[in-house]
Amino acid sequence: MDCALIASIPHAAPLLGPVAPSGIVAFAVFLGLGYFRLKAQHEYIEFRSRLFYAHLICVAIVFFANLSAHLNPDSWLNTLPAVLLSGALLVVAVVLLALACFPFSVWIKTARDTSPVWQYSALAGIAAWFLRDPFQLLWIQSSSANIYFLQSLTFRAVQAVLGVLLPNLIVDSGPFVIGTPRFSVSVGAPCSGIEGMGLVLVFTLVWLWFFRRENRFPQALLLIPGALLCAFLLNVARISALILIGNAGAPEVAFVGFHSQAGWIAFTLVALAFSMATQRLAWVRKPIPQPARTRPLPRAPFQLAAAQIQEPTRLAGESPATPAYLIPFLAILGASFLSKSASGYFEWLYPLRFIAAAIALWLFRREYRNLNWRFDWSAPLAGIAVFLLWIAPGLLFHQNQSSPLGAALAALSPAARYSWIALRIAAAVLTVPLAEELAFRGYLARRIMAREFDLVSFTRLSVIAIALSSLVFGLMHGQNWLLGILAGLAYSAVLRRRGRIGDAVVAHAVSNLLLAAWVLTRGAWNLW
Repeated sequence: MDCALIASIPHAAPLLGPVAPSGIVAFAVFLGLGYFRLKAQHEYIEFRSRLFYAHLICVAIVFFANLSAHLNPDSWLNTLPAVLLSGALLVVAVVLLALACFPFSVWIKTARDTSPVWQYSALAGIAAWFLRDPFQLLWIQSSSANIYFLQSLTFRAVQAVLGVLLPNLIVDSGPFVIGTPRFSVSVGAPCSGIEGMGLVLVFTLVWLWFFRRENRFPQALLLIPGALLCAFLLNVARISALILIGNAGAPEVAFVGFHSQAGWIAFTLVALAFSMATQRLAWVRKPIPQPARTRPLPRAPFQLAAAQIQEPTRLAGESPATPAYLIPFLAILGASFLSKSASGYFEWLYPLRFIAAAIALWLFRREYRNLNWRFDWSAPLAGIAVFLLWIAPGLLFHQNQSSPLGAALAALSPAARYSWIALRIAAAVLTVPLAEELAFRGYLARRIMAREFDLVSFTRLSVIAIALSSLVFGLMHGQNWLLGILAGLAYSAVLRRRGRIGDAVVAHAVSNLLLAAWVLTRGAWNLW
């Protein structure tokens, strides 16, 4: 929220660019070097709500002051004293947030325990500040040649694949144009696959670091080149399939649906294969220690010794409850890939998301009986707050609400239109809140704290776990990532208050229901 606030200040934009990378580098170095020292601190710290409310007041004052300054350039709020006062109040807001999460004594103790790690991190951030411009210049000069090589290699690979399938293939290696007389594309630099390979590289490194205790090194590192090669080959298959779909007479599906989703499908497949390889390959996975067996004591027939009656011990590793929390969300994700890939501007297969999630939730219904599904007044109140937050940008900045969805629905028959809308609302209110809360709040937030996440109480969620899970939740919402992060924080707050997942689900459902009503009554189809 504070980062978004800084970005909203017109005078801070030139400063934010250089500062943000330096802060990210410093934080990454501190987290990497001081992770085990921070993890060793198991003291439970109560969250100070009063300081947090004071933080929100400061945030609101600065935000609306800068909003007023933005709407009225001649206002006194654009003067230098007002800008300095706004910046000082912003610093106070950040300090209040830090003290709300951890007392001052804890900050001092953490600084002592992590010394000299935080000094090294600060030096790394300062070095990033000074090296930013030279490295950017070096990257611009060297990356063009590397991307051109990868672009040319991708183009030749696509030519080799389509040369077998299309007898009337047209190839122009100058502008990298390939296709048929009916449909052709230009294999530009973004189509070289470097972005997908970069995502795969980041994912594999993060995965191996997160599961470093379960894998053998350096054997596990050999999987990274294999994952990058798979990403390159799938990118070649993506471009080839795009041309085949367009040549078959569906250019809208090729460009709008398949082109936008095939890259994510390829990344998901590579990530899934990599994770399964680290879990299944014996030469990569470390053996899990088996619990020692107790030798049975001699007893008379039909007599059971009390010493042999033991509570079942859980083996070290991932909790067996993981599939119940993740599969419903993965079902929605897989169905969305399929429906978007087969659609143009109108996702006519959207009901597949509802069906896939409903089946997954039904299959794991018994595992959900131990969860607390009750809720109180705070849940719908949080849902209303998230809804107001979601529609606020359109009301404040008069954003364009045009979307092809309204025209596409109007072109359908009444039965098809009402059926699609009904299933869209059912997914938004029923399956999506359940699946996403189980995945992000039920699994991810607690998995950040412990491998056996289902043993972690929701009332004990740490600030870091809530922040990271809300960040991932927000990034899943694309261009509305900031609103998604704030929504994730709101759902986490009501969940942590009573420790009931029912509160988070109801809050999520209420916000989605109100948003659906807003879309249908106001025609704000861009929010869907």
